[in-house]
Amino acid sequence: MGVLRAYRGLLVDGALIRLLFGEFVSSIGDWLYLVALLVIVYERSNDPVLLGVVGAARVLPYVFLSVPAGIVADRYDRRLVLLSTDLARGAIMLAIAALVAFGGPDGPLWPIVALAIVATCFSSFFGPTIGAFLPSLVGDESRLGPANSAWASLDNVAFIVGPAIGGVLISLSGLTAAFLLNAVSFAVVAAVLWRLPAGRPSGAPAATPESAAPSAEPSDSAGARALSPRTAPGPSARSIARPVAGLALLDVVAGFAFGGLSVLTVVLATSTFHAGEEATGYLNAAIGVGGLAGAVVSGALMLRPSLAPPLIGGAVLLALGLAGLGAVGSIVPALVAMTVASAGSLLIEVVDATVFQRVVPDALRGRALGAIATVSTLAYAGGSFALPVLAGSVGVGPVLTVSGLAVVVAAIVALVAVGPAARRSPDPEEALLRRVAGLPLFTGIAPSRLEAILARRRMRDVVAGQSILRQGDPPDRFAVIVAGRFDVSRLEPGAAAPVHLRTMGPDEVFGEIGLLTGVPRTATVTAAIDGRLLELEGADFLELVAAGPGVANRFLDLHRGGRAASGHGRRVSGT
Repeated sequence: MGVLRAYRGLLVDGALIRLLFGEFVSSIGDWLYLVALLVIVYERSNDPVLLGVVGAARVLPYVFLSVPAGIVADRYDRRLVLLSTDLARGAIMLAIAALVAFGGPDGPLWPIVALAIVATCFSSFFGPTIGAFLPSLVGDESRLGPANSAWASLDNVAFIVGPAIGGVLISLSGLTAAFLLNAVSFAVVAAVLWRLPAGRPSGAPAATPESAAPSAEPSDSAGARALSPRTAPGPSARSIARPVAGLALLDVVAGFAFGGLSVLTVVLATSTFHAGEEATGYLNAAIGVGGLAGAVVSGALMLRPSLAPPLIGGAVLLALGLAGLGAVGSIVPALVAMTVASAGSLLIEVVDATVFQRVVPDALRGRALGAIATVSTLAYAGGSFALPVLAGSVGVGPVLTVSGLAVVVAAIVALVAVGPAARRSPDPEEALLRRVAGLPLFTGIAPSRLEAILARRRMRDVVAGQSILRQGDPPDRFAVIVAGRFDVSRLEPGAAAPVHLRTMGPDEVFGEIGLLTGVPRTATVTAAIDGRLLELEGADFLELVAAGPGVANRFLDLHRGGRAASGHGRRVSGT
């Protein structure tokens, strides 16, 4: 129920849902593009060294442009920045498709590589800009973690199915179709997200264009940190330096470890497990499966008031998975270990993202994201180079084990650095539901069941003098008093005026007996002052009563106790 609750809460954010859909479509398109690019480079050059150079060249723009991209994101309309980069990348995909279609199998390769690098330069603006743009798309902080989880879940689904779709498409339709469909994905994103609100930085002038919309490319390391709530520019750069440094340290260490692991999969598959080169694909598939599992489960964990346990838990899972990879001797347990490591890595990523969004104000978010993206990319590249070298001298097992321990230490240091930001105060709605769920009347009802029923509540604000229930009306709903005072009166047969029976206050209930017995309302309830009620429809109340042993008897005891005391004007039930 926790996972369902986490993702169900996102459905109220229509703009966010549209964005997640667009991001998923774009991520699939990115994988089509990447698979096609690597295939065409290798086909036309037949040179694995050039293939590696192209791969490295696609990373370098993130190193050099992430910080400038963050500055741009904090100075200009973020939606307009995203639109500009989307249009540029879509145009580049069309140009590459034309070169592939009309250049023939022996056409020049360098224009395609050059265009791919230019496309990556535009892509480097995506992470910092989308991370700074999205504050208006997450309704409140309680949905922040689940939104990050949903983002990561869809990204990992694309990671699993995208390359497969790309391979099938290329085999059936050729390389040109992959580039064209990636261009189409940019158009889909623009069409879906056209009506999203403008993304002006905090304090920016209002005179900015309103007609742009972002697209999606969640492939960069900062992408998972993209979702954040509305925040006003409060803390200064100096005041957030310590928590941001702690989170950056965790990013660097985890990126270094996973960067090395991404290369060591080849060594593990061929030399350690002797499973052949195809086992490299199996291990990478396990990364996708583990990442998806970690992202989905993190949706429920993000509802916790404190994110410290999920962060440490993710670090421990990553460490155990890495150690397991270094200790096992066959491919099957290695797949399990890789899945565990990837799940831990995604859990760290989502928690890290959520804490970052709590700490960094809107006016500084783009620059902070740009700086972290730069060091994270460098760390990932450094791990890709250094860990295989170290593994060759001291062994794969010790290198992976030490890397995992380093991540655990970095997670502890990050928690110390972020301090109170790792704990979220419950929002008013959460606090209200906890308060209602804690009433003795509901003892014995499973928390998940109570949560599901209370989710159908209606909050009703009333004014002094307003009649809530009228004597003689058919029973239709049950109410818990959240705030205010309510007078209960009854008109006895032959009496000229109703008799005041009692006044009820917060955490008292009414309307239960009519629903339990089916009799008309036996009293009138009127608001003495302005107040607020939590109401359940009759069917939902009866489901609540049936959800736990003794609940119906406790409500009936209210009625019996109320009848005994009603002559003293202290208590009544039967409404």
